[in-house]
Amino acid sequence: MSRSERDGFQELLVWQKARHLTRAIYESSRDSALGRDLGLASQMQRAAVSIMANVAEGSERGPREFARFLSIAQGSCAELRSHLVVANDIGYLNTSGFETLDNMAVEIGRMLAGLRASVIRRIDSSNTSRESIDK
Repeated sequence: MSRSERDGFQELLVWQKARHLTRAIYESSRDSALGRDLGLASQMQRAAVSIMANVAEGSERGPREFARFLSIAQGSCAELRSHLVVANDIGYLNTSGFETLDNMAVEIGRMLAGLRASVIRRIDSSNTSRESIDK
């Protein structure tokens, strides 16, 4: 088994970026006011981890399920962005920290949307090809 076969989802750029975002979320809650708010910090961490996990799990399934898991990852990304706004609004994150994390999440959200659209196009193309063969 080659490395790329063994590490499938880890080769996806969106998963790699989600991994970096997750690490940044955990680091931002270490030794800070955010870290003392266990509820919000935990919600942010779970949302970030959910992005990674859904990309990984979906990539190991068929195209239709992959598209669905990418949609779930997009929802987790939006959830994280909402939590970031709260953390910024109540002073747990300074403007620079908020903007850095939010920009990372926005980029990942766009990547998820693009990958999902690509997977759906592939599904549609495959269905069109099968229909022409059946006729």
